[in-house]
Amino acid sequence: MEQADSDIQKKIDYEIRMREGACKLLAACSQRDQALEASKSLLTCNSRIMAYMSELQRMKEAQVMQRVARRSSDAGPMDDRSPCKGKVAISDLRIPLMWKDTEYFKNKGELHRCAVFCLLQLGGEIFDTDMVMVDRTLTDICFDNTIVFNEASPGFELRLELYSCCSEDDYSAGSTPRKLASKLSSSLGRSSGKKLRAALEPGACSPVSNGGAAPLLLPVPPVPGPKYHLLAHTTLTLSHVQDSFRTHDLTITGNEECSYWLPLYGSACCRLAAQPHCMTQQMMSGCLRVKLGGDPQGWTNVYAILKGTNLFCYRRQEDIEANVEPLLTIGINKETRIRAAERDPHSKAQSICISNQYGGEEVTHTLATDCREDTQRWMEAFWQQFFDMSQWKQCCDELMKIDQPSPRKPALITAKQGSLYHEMGKRLQHLTLFSLENKYNT
Repeated sequence: MEQADSDIQKKIDYEIRMREGACKLLAACSQRDQALEASKSLLTCNSRIMAYMSELQRMKEAQVMQRVARRSSDAGPMDDRSPCKGKVAISDLRIPLMWKDTEYFKNKGELHRCAVFCLLQLGGEIFDTDMVMVDRTLTDICFDNTIVFNEASPGFELRLELYSCCSEDDYSAGSTPRKLASKLSSSLGRSSGKKLRAALEPGACSPVSNGGAAPLLLPVPPVPGPKYHLLAHTTLTLSHVQDSFRTHDLTITGNEECSYWLPLYGSACCRLAAQPHCMTQQMMSGCLRVKLGGDPQGWTNVYAILKGTNLFCYRRQEDIEANVEPLLTIGINKETRIRAAERDPHSKAQSICISNQYGGEEVTHTLATDCREDTQRWMEAFWQQFFDMSQWKQCCDELMKIDQPSPRKPALITAKQGSLYHEMGKRLQHLTLFSLENKYNT
């Protein structure tokens, strides 16, 4: 648990550094597209910091509850069984627009353009889509990203937020606060000026000492430039998962008076798929004996693997890597019945009976283990598989396809903008070394 706390704290520290960089870059921006991307990065960093802090708080509370439960004398038995994790992927995201006839068909009126992107959060994981420029020439806002969350539980809530920013604003005053801070610091003296400059510059959003406790996050200082606003949102759960394209309702938060307003139809279309680990990973494996045919002595040694909705029985373990077809495949699904048979008093072996319905007839396969402990391990694996299937529901009917996450498109940076990025990177590196030197010199 302490390692998990440390990992989350490292993530928070990383996002804080990224936020500082975004603040500095945004304050220096003079190009519209560059400012929009920097503002987008700033919003994403802030969202991740808040999500990580919430996750850290939940872990602290869980630790306290565990200690209380251990000390409680009247604590009853606890069910330790929990469902497996899984992947959840959202792709082909489309948000339809509903322009007025005069705007779209007759192309009349002022051309209103907005920069939009989506922020998607599931637990402590937050991803953003590419930024898309939207005007009346588009009928849908299309995001081509495939976003995959790797550690979802069946009770997940995937929050989708659509942010918008009017692109016609002037972003050329980015360096004003920095110039003002420099002038004031010169006139007030070194000590007072340093404090004032630290408060006015974007670096003021960095953590400060809190008596050896966790870093204390200061609010992000007001940085000139574009501001994104939440335009619409929705929350998707397991019930929305389907191996096809579906439409979901959006809650719209803006109105026509807002500069960032877009005429949304009120829905979002996407493909939401899930792959529980019980469908993609080996949940149990080992040597068994399976009875083939009607001969009571017709036992065959196999190497069995429980994965997805099947128990695969191979002649040898090496056949798996060699891609040899299994000798026998036994269905393991929500309708399967499994029981441990009585142990033969003349043998240490104990058998497991697996029954399925095929074409209206019940077919039973009998497996045998070498000892009672092996039987218990296999039975526990089967019960866990059934429990996972009951929690992930339709996601265990058949394996859904999930594509690899889309590679991010490189930001459109001109030669001038590229040199600015490079210069800001050198400045950030210099500031970091300078702060470290001061820390150790003092």
